[in-house]
Amino acid sequence: MAQPAAPAGVRGITLDADGITLSALLALPSQAPCRAMVVALHGAGMSASYFHGPAHPDTSFLDLATSLGFAAVAVDRPGYGLSARQLPQGQGVAEQAATLGAALRSLTARYDTGSGVFLLAHSFGGKPTLRMAADGTVPHLLGLDVSGCGGEYAVPFSARDTHGRRGWQLNWGPLRLYPPGTFQASGAVVASVPPREFADAVRWPEEFADFAGRIRVPVRFTFAEHEAWWQHDQQAVARLRSRLSSAPRVVTDLQPDAGHNISLGWTARAYHLRALGFAEECLRWRESERSPALVSSRSA
Repeated sequence: MAQPAAPAGVRGITLDADGITLSALLALPSQAPCRAMVVALHGAGMSASYFHGPAHPDTSFLDLATSLGFAAVAVDRPGYGLSARQLPQGQGVAEQAATLGAALRSLTARYDTGSGVFLLAHSFGGKPTLRMAADGTVPHLLGLDVSGCGGEYAVPFSARDTHGRRGWQLNWGPLRLYPPGTFQASGAVVASVPPREFADAVRWPEEFADFAGRIRVPVRFTFAEHEAWWQHDQQAVARLRSRLSSAPRVVTDLQPDAGHNISLGWTARAYHLRALGFAEECLRWRESERSPALVSSRSA
């Protein structure tokens, strides 16, 4: 079997979001055109480097995506990276969705997106991602893959829960889930959380319930086995799925042997492969939407 093409490398870029400058990491496949562009959005207290984990090669989503023919971009959300100077307080979910939507329009005007744009998001990054899908602000959106984010908190949200021993349990889970050196190398990944994210997070369950019915692309949610922030029992998952009443497909998965920061753990590669597999399914879905003949052949 032929080996996948080696990625061309990861480099920093900037994106203009209607006057706000966002920093990002870009990785392009060696072959062109790309299959699609995957845009990855990190969680609270992290950075774009979350998707290019420094502790082990298997934790780099960017490298894996390009090896399989996708263009991949990890964006520092508003209030992180370069935009922290302009937005020291950060932005709420709706504002982030608008800023990121503008940034993605700039991005897609500059780079090949293949068959479209697929969004991959973790934790708080899932919130503006879901909102962008509901608002229809992402050009040629194929679908969404969200980990570490749901519709209902498992614990009452409080900023104090993100610090100390309690915060460690919520954000990481058992140490054995992560490669050696993960926490020594975490300085390249973690970042200060803008205050407005904490303020807005409290209102998430009500906000999500209000707009979830407007999402009209396939969505996949993944919960880690040791996820402690979000309810993901059978009843909670059923409620989550019911809110996405207009989505053509909703998938919910459980990732064994993983903690909340799923893309930094030993099972990162397994999760990333499943996410890219879902992206491939979304490509197929979009092709069927464009081709009545393909729809007929699939239903025969």
